[in-house]
Amino acid sequence: MNEIIGELLPPARLMMTPGPSCMDPRVYRAMSAPLVGHMDPWFIEMMNDVQVLLRRVFQTKNRVTYPVSASGSGGIEAAVLNPLEEGDECIVCVNGMFSERMAVIAERSPAKVIRVEGELGRTVDPEDVRRAGKGKKIKFVGLAQGETSTGVVQRLENYRKVADELGALLIVDTVASLAGIPLNVDREGIDICFSGTQKAISAPPGMAPITINSRVEDLIRARKTPVESWYFDFTPIMTMWGSERTYHHTPPVSLIYGLREALRIVLEEGLETRWERHLRNQQALIAGIEAMGLELFVSNPADRLVTVTAVKIPSGLEDGKVRQQLLNEFNLEIAGGIGKTKGKIWRVGLMGYSSQNTNVLLFLAALEKVMLDQGRHVPAGAGVAAAIRSYQGTAQPVAVGARK
Repeated sequence: MNEIIGELLPPARLMMTPGPSCMDPRVYRAMSAPLVGHMDPWFIEMMNDVQVLLRRVFQTKNRVTYPVSASGSGGIEAAVLNPLEEGDECIVCVNGMFSERMAVIAERSPAKVIRVEGELGRTVDPEDVRRAGKGKKIKFVGLAQGETSTGVVQRLENYRKVADELGALLIVDTVASLAGIPLNVDREGIDICFSGTQKAISAPPGMAPITINSRVEDLIRARKTPVESWYFDFTPIMTMWGSERTYHHTPPVSLIYGLREALRIVLEEGLETRWERHLRNQQALIAGIEAMGLELFVSNPADRLVTVTAVKIPSGLEDGKVRQQLLNEFNLEIAGGIGKTKGKIWRVGLMGYSSQNTNVLLFLAALEKVMLDQGRHVPAGAGVAAAIRSYQGTAQPVAVGARK
């Protein structure tokens, strides 16, 4: 009982998971800055910087744009519960674990939730959404732009058209996509958009950037009943992160330091340049994966999320043993499937600071070695060679998850 617990010394992993991603050293430096009080005039001024940077990354002019002090799941809860009251109906497009979580949270409100489901590995058909909402007064249509659990991307313009026909808000989960693939909140007509800091932004976990437009502000002010969640209620938050800066809760000061620097780095690189980097690295990864004789879980190239690639686990290989050897020998972490895909897929993340060509080549070489050790024949060097050809432009994989 008197044993002294030693100093905290976490291993420096190469994180190629669907989140968190590795962080730029400048983000670590920012987080080591001295703490100040959350009502300190300096911190209040710094909050302005964070909001300005977030608006630029979301590409919006929305007044209410701020980081929710919670994980991405907190962003879901804030986005879903604020618009819903008793008697409302909403539609949630479900094609994986995290879009299903949006439906589950909505079902805890007094509103009626209509699930429109798509097969795992595929998008939800907008025509199914249209049929589900026909003749009904729908409060919102909710979906995930990037479904982290399966590596599927959905094109937002299709759902915006349907939401317009239904007179509904459009709520979009961009946890796995913001700063990794094209997104323009204002141009694409998203009413509530939320994300997570630990993925393509490459900031620490624990915050969920969110932005709401004036239409939603008016709706919140007109509510007849309080929002079911005190913590995630937009009403007081609109003043905490507004000009009044009234106290609501103690925000994670050091995490916000890190977020400010991470957002600054995103814009220093440039959004379009960053999107192109993510796409280029995923194309090389896919070329390598396929050259090794492996199959992708998302069969339609146009439906593949650039930041998360789902790979089918071939017969004869054990998910946990492969991932454990990658971790033990190469200090490299990828993720397995979750929910219905557990044991069936690997999920390889190329997000933010982790999306580098050296990481792609290391992973392909490491995976080849692990597969050979575990009795699976792989053409020698095929994965790395195919990735190199992709980078050199001699291979022409299909561009996915991005619009011209």
